[in-house]
Amino acid sequence: MAKFEATIGRLFRRIFVCKKCKQKVRTDISRIIAGSVKCRNCQGKAFRVIKSKSKG
Repeated sequence: MAKFEATIGRLFRRIFVCKKCKQKVRTDISRIIAGSVKCRNCQGKAFRVIKSKSKG
């Protein structure tokens, strides 16, 4: 299966995962760094970048 840049961008760009409850949030990295984003589920402020699965 071919990897298209547009598809990879939609799936993995600007998506962060809450470290506490594993909820996904789509936002800008500048808002994550500033700490102005809260998790909708647990109200936590610790996020990580979503990991792309690689087949290889």
